[in-house]
Amino acid sequence: MLTTGSRTAVHVALFRALESARADRLFSDSYARLFLPPGYRAAARAARFRPVGRRLEHYIDSRWGGPRASAVVRTRLIDDWVADAVGRGARQALVLGAGFDSRAYRLPALASVDVFEVDHPATQAVKQRVIRGRSRDDVHFVPVDFLRDDLASALASAGFSSAVRTVVVWEGVTNYLTEPAVDEMLRYLGRALPSGSEVIFTYVDRAVLDGGVADAWRGAVTAVGEPWTFGFDPSALAEYLRERGLSLAEDRSTLDAAERYRRPATAAAFYRVARAGVHAEGE
Repeated sequence: MLTTGSRTAVHVALFRALESARADRLFSDSYARLFLPPGYRAAARAARFRPVGRRLEHYIDSRWGGPRASAVVRTRLIDDWVADAVGRGARQALVLGAGFDSRAYRLPALASVDVFEVDHPATQAVKQRVIRGRSRDDVHFVPVDFLRDDLASALASAGFSSAVRTVVVWEGVTNYLTEPAVDEMLRYLGRALPSGSEVIFTYVDRAVLDGGVADAWRGAVTAVGEPWTFGFDPSALAEYLRERGLSLAEDRSTLDAAERYRRPATAAAFYRVARAGVHAEGE
């Protein structure tokens, strides 16, 4: 099935499908290939043969730099952090800009957790067609056009509870937004979620927006009409989050994650994954 959606989202699905074909895979995402156009799906099938898979990975890495390796290790790191958050008491999961994320269906930690997936109605329509027959009753699709709709109202209508400890996943999104949009979302999460909730998000180091670093990767996303528009200064992130009701717990580069999972260091030092806790006022 040929799907529509952002080109970068399709590329991430390809990277996850290629990783899932490896014998030494960091995760298994059998859904990723379902979101691929025919050519990419054929490549993912062929990647089950180790020499083919390695050649495909080498071709992608030599052409674009570090996006494949960064996407793969960030996926595994977020998987682990989500499982940890559920182990610490999270009973809801909120996936912002869910796109082709499949954690609701493949992570054992989320099997007994209500999952709310927020995305644009058109993107969700594509996803629901692809996963028809594979969904769960406790996965709630929350269609939101952020230019027109109120997130809080949409979540409440879908059954989301602001009193239940929640783990939030905001992956691969902030670097395509404006500074006011990122600020508004983090302020909302800091005030709307109960203490003990956790917010996991990715970002790029603001320094790369000035050029000279990651030119191949930045050029690739710009060429498909999805340029990077926002980044954080890692040294200022803790204070930024504190002012929005969040406490930085961990902030790792995907290069750090590659070392943690013993993968070749082709992942990027400037692409980062952060985990923050929601704290009550005065904590």
